[in-house]
Amino acid sequence: MYQELLEKKKKVAVIGLGYVGLPLALEMARHFSVIGFDINASRIEMMKEGIDPSNELPGKAFENVDILFSADEAELKKAHFYIIAVPTDIDAHKVPNLSPLKLASKAVGSALKEGDYVVYESTVFPGCTEEECLPALEKYAIKEISISSVAEINGDLLNNSMVAPISYQRLKAGEDFKYGYSPERINPGDKKHSLTKITKVVSACDEEALDEIAKVYGHFIQAGIHRAQTVKVAEAAKIIENTQRDINIAFMNELSVIFDKMKINTSHVLQAANTKWNFLNFHPGLVGGHCIGVDPYYLAYKSQKLGYTPQVILSGRTINDNMPLIVAKRMVQMLIHKNKKLNECKILVKGITFKENVSDIRNSKIVHLIKELLDFSLRLHLTDPYASAEEVAYEYQLDLRQTEDNDYDMVLLSVGHQEYFDLEKHYFKSILKPDGIIIDLKSILPINKRSDFEYWSL
Repeated sequence: MYQELLEKKKKVAVIGLGYVGLPLALEMARHFSVIGFDINASRIEMMKEGIDPSNELPGKAFENVDILFSADEAELKKAHFYIIAVPTDIDAHKVPNLSPLKLASKAVGSALKEGDYVVYESTVFPGCTEEECLPALEKYAIKEISISSVAEINGDLLNNSMVAPISYQRLKAGEDFKYGYSPERINPGDKKHSLTKITKVVSACDEEALDEIAKVYGHFIQAGIHRAQTVKVAEAAKIIENTQRDINIAFMNELSVIFDKMKINTSHVLQAANTKWNFLNFHPGLVGGHCIGVDPYYLAYKSQKLGYTPQVILSGRTINDNMPLIVAKRMVQMLIHKNKKLNECKILVKGITFKENVSDIRNSKIVHLIKELLDFSLRLHLTDPYASAEEVAYEYQLDLRQTEDNDYDMVLLSVGHQEYFDLEKHYFKSILKPDGIIIDLKSILPINKRSDFEYWSL
């Protein structure tokens, strides 16, 4: 398979062109012939024009690549090596939503042929690929079989000039087509740890498939390939990467709540603790997005299905999910201590994306914080140099402003966008009331810029 892809006798199809699939498809298209598939036709049209809808990649990333962008499932039949990189989220009850994964499996299954390869990159719980995805592939992966060129029907012989009867048979995973799992490790907004510079974990249904899949990824991944022993091992490795981060951030958030009651600055504590060589450098914050705030629920879901309710994982999730309310209450307390009437207070919220230096607003915990503040009848002005006003209005029914006033009671620095690190002291003086308050969730401001204002951070 690898050699045929390299010689462009066969094509690669990447299904799902979001922040994971698009950079993968474009990088592969520098070496192989690629079909980039997404069900969102408007996004496909943007990509055809050399525009990344996620605003992660520059226009030059679309240059000198062998790729066909399409929203037509029929194009998938032209490929022989399929990579599925669709999003995996949770529903309102924190239960894994596998619908996008199953729909993608149906589309690929309908295009599968004998000898094809299917590799999943979407983050899932251990066992999902083989227990949930393969049945979906096999259900729609059908081949035609000619029973005979000469057959007897109703006692009459059909000669060679007549149409032979046709039977249908489902392709079987691991036999008629090969499969594997290679978890994505894309970090939105991170220009240092890009696709080719991150070690790629690969796994497969057998040694032959593992070797072929490793060769395909190894052709363009500079950081090297790690061959996991089984598909479940690779799935588990991915899910604990983000679960570990979630738990560590939850610990920092709990420390922040404790230290705030002790009137100790958490960032100062962490600066001191970080002087020890083996102290883990995590920080408190609001945990949103489509990875760290979601993936632990996949692991917990599978664990509970097996009869064990995880304690640490779910406790960490509870702490992190409650942080928007904790921060909102602390902000309100500070305003009340200044004898301000809440319904007359005006707050500027700087940053609404789920993390720094990205335009993605999905599952942004800043939005949860905003809605908590609105419940206290506070007046909010929202700005963000990266977010789309149209997307924010559509997704959350909130308005982004282009301009700022000069009489805010409080400024909330909610996201660590690079632009905010360059803000000078006189900027805050120009937009805050004399008794104004700065809430700095990411500890952006250095000490010399905090002294003229009442200041609070996690």
